[in-house]
Amino acid sequence: MMTHAYREIYLSKAQSALGDAFDYAVNTCHIPGDTFVKLFSVSSIGKRMEEGDPSVLAGKSGIEIAGEVLIETTGEAPAEEPQERFGCSVEYWIGWAVAYYQWFSSRKYSDIFKALSFEDLQNMYYPLHEADITKFVDVAEERIREIFADTNLKRIRTAYGCTQAELADLSGVSLRSIQMYEQRRKDINKASTESVYRIAKVLGCSIEDLLEK
Repeated sequence: MMTHAYREIYLSKAQSALGDAFDYAVNTCHIPGDTFVKLFSVSSIGKRMEEGDPSVLAGKSGIEIAGEVLIETTGEAPAEEPQERFGCSVEYWIGWAVAYYQWFSSRKYSDIFKALSFEDLQNMYYPLHEADITKFVDVAEERIREIFADTNLKRIRTAYGCTQAELADLSGVSLRSIQMYEQRRKDINKASTESVYRIAKVLGCSIEDLLEK
């Protein structure tokens, strides 16, 4: 079963907030989309969204998120007043869809935007914006697999023939940790020796086999 980034009750708010943040940054502040992607990806508020911080997910508007990103990364607050908009802009959809995929996959925003550039996302708008969000997830997952090869842990576990849940049960290492190691959200090279040893023992391999070069 997929473990999501945070509780689903915050998802809709996160999607609308990130959609508003992208719309405001690009269309009102006239910041190039690829530039705002980079600023958001390295910002602390982006990381707090990834981690499911309720004070951001439920407590900040998209305008506030964009403003905090710009203050933190450029040292300057945006001066432009938010404009009332009717309908869903391409930029709003990009933020909305990416927020959903981040929640769904628990991946870092920086990894998502490495696989899907702002231009890629713009090109996805017309074929996908009226489709079910699962279509976007399918495309994003395919791009992620193209960019990020499987970890040694996933490759060996798959070859061994056990699920993540079975490995967690047999090794005593939490399912969440195993998922995060395989998604590269946690670095298995920095895991405790005991945890890696337990996983290796179940999979019949050495600790070194599981470490990433």
